[in-house]
Amino acid sequence: MTRVLVVEDDPQLVRALVINLRARRYGVDTAPDAATALRLAAARRPDVVLLDLGLPDMDGVDVLRALRGWTRVPVLVLSARQASDEKVAALDAGADDYVTKPFSMDELLARLRAAVRRTEEAPPVPEPTVVETEAFTIDLCAKKAVRDGREVRLTPTEWHLLEILVTRPGRLVTQKRLLQEVWGVSRSDKSNYLRVYMAQLRRKLETDPSRPRYLITEPGMGYRFEG
Repeated sequence: MTRVLVVEDDPQLVRALVINLRARRYGVDTAPDAATALRLAAARRPDVVLLDLGLPDMDGVDVLRALRGWTRVPVLVLSARQASDEKVAALDAGADDYVTKPFSMDELLARLRAAVRRTEEAPPVPEPTVVETEAFTIDLCAKKAVRDGREVRLTPTEWHLLEILVTRPGRLVTQKRLLQEVWGVSRSDKSNYLRVYMAQLRRKLETDPSRPRYLITEPGMGYRFEG
């Protein structure tokens, strides 16, 4: 049984979540505040966490950072905060997904299933050595990209960006994280760098760069690789 820890202080929403999750045979624990959430996470070892940011005793982002100090359990943030910088802060702190309130229960459950599936399907090795799509193949060991049977020449910067994305399939990587990993902390606000290099990668790898199938933009937040 997949165990879900619901961290939320709205009793009506907690009740709705518990009913829907248990109806689908999830095990559910609930926590109305950060202190209870951190205690239950350590004691019950949930398979996934649904985390509200507006908790009475601590900001949810701080709870997320505390969890990330010892566990990689998938965390889906539930929040009424819609500003992109709030979403980016949560994702940078280690959230796997961000669901804005009010939300469709069906959408939330689909995202929860996807987060659990990614964990279950994670390979025993730290990362794959070859990533294959219908359009191109990436050999991470050889640092080589091949499209239509021909090697694609990538600059070191293009390769670094691509490597970060393809080793985290399906997961959003924030602009800030990409900028810091590729260009360093001093360039963490230069989002125009990313737009230029991502456009170059799409021209070299995507069948239709204007409608990317693999290198996806999440407006105002970052990018994700869909294999």
